[in-house]
Amino acid sequence: MFEGLKRHYVNLLTSGGHLLLLLIGARIGTPQAWIAVLAVMAPLGFFAWIGNSRRSRLILDTPTSRIASAAQGYVEFVGQARQTPESPLISKLTLLPCVWYRYIVEQKRGGEKNYEVVDQGASEDTILIDDGSGQCYIDPDHAEIITSHKQVWHKDDFRYTEYVLSPLDTLYAIGEFTTLGGANSTLDAREDLNQLLTEWKRDKASLHARFDLDGDGQLSPREWELAVLAAKREVARQHGEIRLRDGVHLLRQPKDGRLFLLSNLPEQSLARKYVLWGWFHLLTGLSAVGGLAYLVGNLAA
Repeated sequence: MFEGLKRHYVNLLTSGGHLLLLLIGARIGTPQAWIAVLAVMAPLGFFAWIGNSRRSRLILDTPTSRIASAAQGYVEFVGQARQTPESPLISKLTLLPCVWYRYIVEQKRGGEKNYEVVDQGASEDTILIDDGSGQCYIDPDHAEIITSHKQVWHKDDFRYTEYVLSPLDTLYAIGEFTTLGGANSTLDAREDLNQLLTEWKRDKASLHARFDLDGDGQLSPREWELAVLAAKREVARQHGEIRLRDGVHLLRQPKDGRLFLLSNLPEQSLARKYVLWGWFHLLTGLSAVGGLAYLVGNLAA
């Protein structure tokens, strides 16, 4: 869970890294120090720009699918958040109904703004999304989760922060879609046939009553062949019934590392957020390159 959350904060961490590098350069103050600082900032900015551009393109270029007719693979859904009927979720700190939460408890240490994290966590329950055509479970493990619902409050020496996704939210979700069971069930006819014949052999009385046609107390090769054919028909019937059942739809982390995102913000707002961060990092990288070229030119002169 927290790996996905950390990826969401990469932009803040990267911009904070830029600021820290600038402070280091100003602190040392020599041209050589500034060259080293800008040499680090330039590729950092370009890599961050590429990452944000890739995310915005995935969001904008992936068409919104309907759950009932979605193809297996990488998809985008928009639908209503629902609590799972098996285990309705309550947020950790505010005790409000939700479909996902993350909380941080910090304690004041020393200075007025000096806080230390003493407890934190996030829910791992599956989230249900309903787009009117069907329902799909979302496994939030490793997802980037962006929510507009954030509460911060203080009590004594503690600061409490909680993020939630509400059952009233319209969710945007993008990730790998798969259907478990139903028509997509993985079935092994040979293994199931062997298991069924083994079960029949344990009940010899019933087996002989069905297939010992001459009543001699033994199954001849011909009689055993009839039993195998009957078992094959039974396995085929069972497999047919399994494939006719409704499968369980699941959205999860893509195996190829593509974006896995869940948010209560609209698609265009999410794409715009990544576009703006991308431009910020690109301008930072270009500025670092310009500054680096200027300093190197002055030293060479």
